[in-house]
Amino acid sequence: MSRWTGRATLGALGSGILAITLGLAGCASPGDPAATGTAPAPEDKVVIGIVEQQLGNPFFGAIQETAKATAEAAGAQVIVANSKTAGDSETQVTAIQDMINRKVKGIVVDPANATALVPVIKQARDAGILVIAVNTQTDPFDAVDATYETDNLEAGRLIGAWAKATLGDKEAKVALLDYDLTDKTAKFRHDGFLKGFGLTEESPEIVGQKETTASVDGGQAAMENMLQAHKDINVVYGINEPMSQGAFAAAKAQGLESGILFTGIDGSCSGVQAVKNGEIGATVAQFPTYMGQKAVEAILQYVKDGSKPSGIINSGTILITDRPADGIESKDTAWGLENCWGTK
Repeated sequence: MSRWTGRATLGALGSGILAITLGLAGCASPGDPAATGTAPAPEDKVVIGIVEQQLGNPFFGAIQETAKATAEAAGAQVIVANSKTAGDSETQVTAIQDMINRKVKGIVVDPANATALVPVIKQARDAGILVIAVNTQTDPFDAVDATYETDNLEAGRLIGAWAKATLGDKEAKVALLDYDLTDKTAKFRHDGFLKGFGLTEESPEIVGQKETTASVDGGQAAMENMLQAHKDINVVYGINEPMSQGAFAAAKAQGLESGILFTGIDGSCSGVQAVKNGEIGATVAQFPTYMGQKAVEAILQYVKDGSKPSGIINSGTILITDRPADGIESKDTAWGLENCWGTK
Protein backbone atom coordinates (compact mmCIF):
# COMPACT_ATOMS: atom_id res chain seq x y z
CA MET A 1 0.00 0.00 0.00
CA SER A 2 1.35 3.42 -0.81
CA ARG A 3 1.85 5.71 2.19
CA TRP A 4 1.07 9.36 2.55
CA THR A 5 3.06 11.72 4.73
CA GLY A 6 1.27 13.60 7.46
CA ARG A 7 2.24 16.98 6.05
CA ALA A 8 -0.08 18.43 3.44
CA THR A 9 1.46 18.95 0.03
CA LEU A 10 -0.75 21.63 -1.40
CA GLY A 11 1.33 22.24 -4.50
CA ALA A 12 -0.21 23.57 -7.65
CA LEU A 13 -3.68 22.26 -8.26
CA GLY A 14 -3.20 23.22 -11.87
CA SER A 15 -4.33 26.38 -13.60
CA GLY A 16 -6.88 24.34 -15.52
CA ILE A 17 -8.81 23.24 -12.43
CA LEU A 18 -10.40 26.60 -11.72
CA ALA A 19 -10.14 30.12 -13.06
CA ILE A 20 -11.36 31.91 -9.96
CA THR A 21 -10.14 34.88 -7.98
CA LEU A 22 -8.83 34.68 -4.44
CA GLY A 23 -11.44 35.39 -1.76
CA LEU A 24 -11.44 35.71 2.00
CA ALA A 25 -11.92 32.50 3.97
CA GLY A 26 -14.83 32.35 6.36
CA CYS A 27 -14.21 31.66 10.00
CA ALA A 28 -16.75 30.27 12.45
CA SER A 29 -17.25 32.10 15.71
CA PRO A 30 -18.03 30.16 18.89
CA GLY A 31 -21.57 31.49 19.01
CA ASP A 32 -22.41 31.03 15.34
CA PRO A 33 -20.78 27.94 13.85
CA ALA A 34 -21.68 28.92 10.30
CA ALA A 35 -20.61 32.59 10.47
CA THR A 36 -17.99 33.74 7.97
CA GLY A 37 -17.46 37.44 8.52
CA THR A 38 -17.55 37.98 4.75
CA ALA A 39 -20.08 39.36 2.32
CA PRO A 40 -21.95 36.90 0.09
CA ALA A 41 -19.72 35.51 -2.63
CA PRO A 42 -20.00 36.89 -6.17
CA GLU A 43 -21.89 34.65 -8.56
CA ASP A 44 -18.66 33.48 -10.19
CA LYS A 45 -16.98 32.71 -6.86
CA VAL A 46 -16.60 29.06 -5.88
CA VAL A 47 -17.61 28.54 -2.25
CA ILE A 48 -16.74 25.39 -0.30
CA GLY A 49 -18.14 24.43 3.09
CA ILE A 50 -16.08 22.57 5.70
CA VAL A 51 -17.92 21.04 8.66
CA GLU A 52 -15.72 19.45 11.32
CA GLN A 53 -16.12 17.98 14.77
CA GLN A 54 -14.97 19.86 17.88
CA LEU A 55 -11.56 21.43 17.39
CA GLY A 56 -10.35 20.57 20.88
CA ASN A 57 -9.11 17.41 19.19
CA PRO A 58 -6.05 18.35 17.08
CA PHE A 59 -6.84 15.56 14.62
CA PHE A 60 -10.02 17.36 13.56
CA GLY A 61 -8.11 20.63 13.44
CA ALA A 62 -5.54 19.12 11.08
CA ILE A 63 -8.27 18.01 8.67
CA GLN A 64 -9.99 21.39 8.73
CA GLU A 65 -6.86 23.49 8.35
CA THR A 66 -5.56 21.45 5.42
CA ALA A 67 -8.92 21.46 3.67
CA LYS A 68 -9.19 25.22 4.16
CA ALA A 69 -5.65 25.85 2.93
CA THR A 70 -6.18 23.66 -0.14
CA ALA A 71 -9.34 25.55 -1.06
CA GLU A 72 -7.74 28.95 -0.50
CA ALA A 73 -4.72 27.98 -2.59
CA ALA A 74 -7.10 27.42 -5.51
CA GLY A 75 -8.85 30.74 -4.91
CA ALA A 76 -12.07 29.40 -3.42
CA GLN A 77 -14.00 31.06 -0.62
CA VAL A 78 -14.43 28.89 2.47
CA ILE A 79 -17.16 28.63 5.08
CA VAL A 80 -16.06 26.66 8.14
CA ALA A 81 -18.10 25.26 11.01
CA ASN A 82 -17.51 22.74 13.75
CA SER A 83 -19.34 20.92 16.51
CA LYS A 84 -19.29 22.45 19.97
CA THR A 85 -18.95 19.13 21.82
CA ALA A 86 -18.43 15.45 21.04
CA GLY A 87 -21.45 14.05 19.21
CA ASP A 88 -22.92 17.50 18.53
CA SER A 89 -24.68 16.78 15.25
CA GLU A 90 -27.26 19.54 15.75
CA THR A 91 -24.68 22.26 15.15
CA GLN A 92 -23.46 20.44 12.05
CA VAL A 93 -26.99 20.12 10.65
CA THR A 94 -27.57 23.85 11.12
CA ALA A 95 -24.26 24.65 9.43
CA ILE A 96 -25.02 22.46 6.41
CA GLN A 97 -28.46 24.03 6.03
CA ASP A 98 -26.78 27.44 6.00
CA MET A 99 -24.29 26.26 3.38
CA ILE A 100 -27.11 24.98 1.17
CA ASN A 101 -28.77 28.40 1.39
CA ARG A 102 -25.49 30.08 0.49
CA LYS A 103 -25.14 27.88 -2.60
CA VAL A 104 -21.79 26.27 -1.89
CA LYS A 105 -20.42 24.00 -4.61
CA GLY A 106 -19.25 21.30 -2.23
CA ILE A 107 -19.18 20.36 1.44
CA VAL A 108 -16.49 18.48 3.35
CA VAL A 109 -18.03 16.97 6.49
CA ASP A 110 -16.69 14.89 9.38
CA PRO A 111 -19.97 13.58 10.82
CA ALA A 112 -20.42 13.86 14.58
CA ASN A 113 -23.16 11.25 14.25
CA ALA A 114 -23.34 8.65 11.49
CA THR A 115 -27.11 8.86 10.98
CA ALA A 116 -28.24 12.29 12.21
CA LEU A 117 -26.75 14.16 9.25
CA VAL A 118 -28.16 11.91 6.54
CA PRO A 119 -31.37 13.92 5.86
CA VAL A 120 -29.60 17.27 5.54
CA ILE A 121 -26.87 15.70 3.41
CA LYS A 122 -29.59 14.44 1.08
CA GLN A 123 -30.94 18.00 0.84
CA ALA A 124 -27.48 19.21 -0.13
CA ARG A 125 -26.96 16.55 -2.78
CA ASP A 126 -30.44 17.16 -4.18
CA ALA A 127 -29.38 20.79 -4.59
CA GLY A 128 -26.42 19.72 -6.73
CA ILE A 129 -23.81 20.06 -3.98
CA LEU A 130 -21.00 17.49 -3.87
CA VAL A 131 -20.72 16.12 -0.32
CA ILE A 132 -17.51 14.39 0.76
CA ALA A 133 -17.17 12.79 4.20
CA VAL A 134 -13.78 12.63 5.90
CA ASN A 135 -12.59 10.48 8.80
CA THR A 136 -16.04 9.10 9.70
CA GLN A 137 -18.54 7.22 7.56
CA THR A 138 -22.20 8.10 7.43
CA ASP A 139 -24.76 5.34 7.90
CA PRO A 140 -25.46 4.32 5.19
CA PHE A 141 -21.99 5.05 3.85
CA ASP A 142 -23.37 6.07 0.45
CA ALA A 143 -25.42 8.91 1.92
CA VAL A 144 -22.46 11.02 0.77
CA ASP A 145 -20.78 11.02 -2.63
CA ALA A 146 -17.52 9.60 -1.24
CA THR A 147 -15.58 9.15 2.00
CA TYR A 148 -11.87 9.62 2.67
CA GLU A 149 -11.00 7.81 5.89
CA THR A 150 -8.56 5.61 7.75
CA ASP A 151 -9.15 1.88 7.53
CA ASN A 152 -9.73 1.71 11.28
CA LEU A 153 -10.23 -2.05 11.25
CA GLU A 154 -6.74 -2.40 9.77
CA ALA A 155 -5.33 0.13 12.26
CA GLY A 156 -6.67 -1.95 15.13
CA ARG A 157 -5.43 -5.17 13.54
CA LEU A 158 -1.91 -3.79 13.15
CA ILE A 159 -1.61 -2.71 16.77
CA GLY A 160 -3.13 -5.98 18.00
CA ALA A 161 -0.75 -8.08 15.91
CA TRP A 162 2.22 -6.04 17.15
CA ALA A 163 1.17 -6.45 20.79
CA LYS A 164 0.73 -10.20 20.38
CA ALA A 165 4.11 -10.62 18.68
CA THR A 166 5.90 -8.41 21.20
CA LEU A 167 4.38 -10.15 24.22
CA GLY A 168 5.69 -13.45 22.90
CA ASP A 169 5.06 -16.53 25.02
CA LYS A 170 3.89 -14.65 28.10
CA GLU A 171 0.31 -15.25 29.22
CA ALA A 172 -1.72 -12.27 28.04
CA LYS A 173 -3.64 -10.13 30.53
CA VAL A 174 -5.32 -7.56 28.32
CA ALA A 175 -7.08 -4.33 29.30
CA LEU A 176 -9.28 -2.68 26.67
CA LEU A 177 -9.72 1.09 26.91
CA ASP A 178 -12.49 1.90 24.45
CA TYR A 179 -14.65 4.82 23.42
CA ASP A 180 -18.40 4.48 22.83
CA LEU A 181 -18.63 1.36 20.68
CA THR A 182 -21.70 2.65 18.85
CA ASP A 183 -19.19 5.00 17.20
CA LYS A 184 -18.00 3.31 14.00
CA THR A 185 -14.38 4.36 14.38
CA ALA A 186 -14.25 3.04 17.94
CA LYS A 187 -15.91 -0.24 16.98
CA PHE A 188 -13.67 -0.86 13.97
CA ARG A 189 -10.52 -0.22 16.01
CA HIS A 190 -11.74 -2.44 18.85
CA ASP A 191 -12.66 -5.28 16.50
CA GLY A 192 -9.40 -4.94 14.61
CA PHE A 193 -7.34 -5.17 17.78
CA LEU A 194 -9.11 -8.35 18.82
CA LYS A 195 -8.56 -9.82 15.37
CA GLY A 196 -4.88 -8.88 15.29
CA PHE A 197 -4.23 -10.27 18.76
CA GLY A 198 -6.26 -13.41 18.09
CA LEU A 199 -8.98 -12.74 20.65
CA THR A 200 -12.77 -12.78 20.78
CA GLU A 201 -15.07 -10.80 23.04
CA GLU A 202 -15.26 -13.84 25.35
CA SER A 203 -11.53 -14.58 25.53
CA PRO A 204 -10.32 -15.10 29.13
CA GLU A 205 -7.17 -13.11 28.33
CA ILE A 206 -9.32 -9.96 28.48
CA VAL A 207 -9.28 -9.06 32.18
CA GLY A 208 -10.88 -5.62 31.92
CA GLN A 209 -12.74 -3.31 29.56
CA LYS A 210 -13.85 0.30 30.02
CA GLU A 211 -15.57 2.80 27.75
CA THR A 212 -14.17 6.25 28.50
CA THR A 213 -13.93 9.74 27.04
CA ALA A 214 -10.87 8.82 24.92
CA SER A 215 -8.78 11.38 26.82
CA VAL A 216 -5.76 11.36 29.13
CA ASP A 217 -8.00 11.78 32.17
CA GLY A 218 -10.36 9.07 30.93
CA GLY A 219 -7.52 6.62 30.35
CA GLN A 220 -5.95 7.33 33.72
CA ALA A 221 -9.20 6.88 35.64
CA ALA A 222 -10.08 3.66 33.80
CA MET A 223 -6.62 2.19 34.34
CA GLU A 224 -6.59 3.08 38.03
CA ASN A 225 -9.89 1.27 38.39
CA MET A 226 -8.76 -1.85 36.54
CA LEU A 227 -5.43 -2.07 38.36
CA GLN A 228 -7.27 -2.36 41.66
CA ALA A 229 -8.50 -5.78 40.57
CA HIS A 230 -5.82 -6.79 38.06
CA LYS A 231 -2.30 -5.70 38.88
CA ASP A 232 -1.05 -8.35 36.46
CA ILE A 233 -2.27 -6.51 33.33
CA ASN A 234 0.50 -6.68 30.73
CA VAL A 235 -1.19 -5.33 27.57
CA VAL A 236 -3.25 -2.15 27.24
CA TYR A 237 -5.24 -1.38 24.10
CA GLY A 238 -6.11 2.31 23.90
CA ILE A 239 -8.39 3.63 21.18
CA ASN A 240 -6.08 6.63 20.88
CA GLU A 241 -2.80 7.93 22.24
CA PRO A 242 -4.15 10.25 24.97
CA MET A 243 -6.05 7.28 26.43
CA SER A 244 -2.86 5.21 26.51
CA GLN A 245 -0.82 8.07 27.96
CA GLY A 246 -3.34 8.36 30.78
CA ALA A 247 -3.16 4.61 31.38
CA PHE A 248 0.65 4.82 31.48
CA ALA A 249 0.47 7.56 34.11
CA ALA A 250 -1.83 5.43 36.27
CA ALA A 251 0.46 2.41 36.03
CA LYS A 252 3.58 4.50 36.67
CA ALA A 253 2.06 5.91 39.84
CA GLN A 254 1.91 2.33 41.14
CA GLY A 255 5.32 1.32 39.79
CA LEU A 256 3.79 -1.12 37.30
CA GLU A 257 4.52 0.56 33.97
CA SER A 258 7.61 -1.44 33.04
CA GLY A 259 5.68 -4.69 32.79
CA ILE A 260 2.94 -3.41 30.49
CA LEU A 261 2.76 -2.94 26.72
CA PHE A 262 0.80 0.25 26.03
CA THR A 263 -0.61 0.71 22.52
CA GLY A 264 -2.38 3.55 20.74
CA ILE A 265 -3.72 4.71 17.40
CA ASP A 266 -3.54 8.10 15.66
CA GLY A 267 0.04 9.14 14.88
CA SER A 268 -0.14 12.62 16.39
CA CYS A 269 3.18 14.32 17.05
CA SER A 270 2.66 14.08 20.81
CA GLY A 271 1.65 10.44 20.48
CA VAL A 272 4.72 9.53 18.45
CA GLN A 273 6.86 11.40 20.98
CA ALA A 274 5.29 9.23 23.69
CA VAL A 275 6.40 6.17 21.71
CA LYS A 276 9.92 7.59 21.46
CA ASN A 277 9.91 8.30 25.21
CA GLY A 278 8.89 4.72 25.97
CA GLU A 279 5.47 5.54 27.39
CA ILE A 280 3.65 3.83 24.51
CA GLY A 281 5.17 0.78 22.82
CA ALA A 282 3.63 1.42 19.41
CA THR A 283 0.98 3.45 17.67
CA VAL A 284 -0.63 3.37 14.24
CA ALA A 285 -0.35 6.56 12.22
CA GLN A 286 -3.19 7.89 10.15
CA PHE A 287 -3.07 10.89 7.85
CA PRO A 288 -5.71 13.57 8.41
CA THR A 289 -4.07 16.09 6.11
CA TYR A 290 -4.46 13.67 3.22
CA MET A 291 -8.18 13.39 3.93
CA GLY A 292 -8.71 17.15 4.00
CA GLN A 293 -6.63 17.84 0.91
CA LYS A 294 -8.14 15.11 -1.24
CA ALA A 295 -11.71 15.97 -0.27
CA VAL A 296 -11.29 19.58 -1.38
CA GLU A 297 -9.44 18.59 -4.55
CA ALA A 298 -12.40 16.34 -5.42
CA ILE A 299 -14.76 19.30 -5.07
CA LEU A 300 -12.53 21.50 -7.24
CA GLN A 301 -12.46 18.80 -9.92
CA TYR A 302 -16.25 18.49 -9.71
CA VAL A 303 -16.59 22.22 -10.33
CA LYS A 304 -14.29 21.93 -13.34
CA ASP A 305 -15.78 18.96 -15.17
CA GLY A 306 -18.61 17.43 -13.12
CA SER A 307 -16.66 14.28 -12.22
CA LYS A 308 -17.26 12.75 -8.80
CA PRO A 309 -15.35 10.29 -6.61
CA SER A 310 -17.32 7.45 -5.08
CA GLY A 311 -17.14 4.85 -2.35
CA ILE A 312 -14.74 4.68 0.59
CA ILE A 313 -11.17 5.76 -0.12
CA ASN A 314 -8.52 4.56 2.33
CA SER A 315 -6.17 7.33 3.45
CA GLY A 316 -3.51 4.92 4.74
CA THR A 317 -2.14 3.49 7.99
CA ILE A 318 1.31 2.48 9.20
CA LEU A 319 2.67 1.12 12.48
CA ILE A 320 5.09 3.41 14.35
CA THR A 321 7.42 1.79 16.87
CA ASP A 322 11.06 1.55 17.88
CA ARG A 323 10.46 -2.13 18.73
CA PRO A 324 9.71 -3.68 15.34
CA ALA A 325 8.11 -7.12 15.19
CA ASP A 326 8.93 -9.73 12.56
CA GLY A 327 6.47 -9.82 9.69
CA ILE A 328 4.77 -6.50 10.53
CA GLU A 329 5.70 -3.49 8.42
CA SER A 330 6.56 -0.48 10.55
CA LYS A 331 8.44 2.81 10.67
CA ASP A 332 10.50 4.13 13.57
CA THR A 333 9.75 7.23 15.62
CA ALA A 334 12.23 9.35 13.65
CA TRP A 335 10.07 8.77 10.57
CA GLY A 336 6.93 9.17 12.65
CA LEU A 337 7.98 12.56 14.00
CA GLU A 338 8.90 13.74 10.51
CA ASN A 339 5.49 12.73 9.17
CA CYS A 340 3.19 13.30 12.13
CA TRP A 341 0.36 15.79 12.47
CA GLY A 342 -0.25 18.38 15.16
CA THR A 343 2.18 20.53 17.13
CA LYS A 344 5.59 19.05 17.83
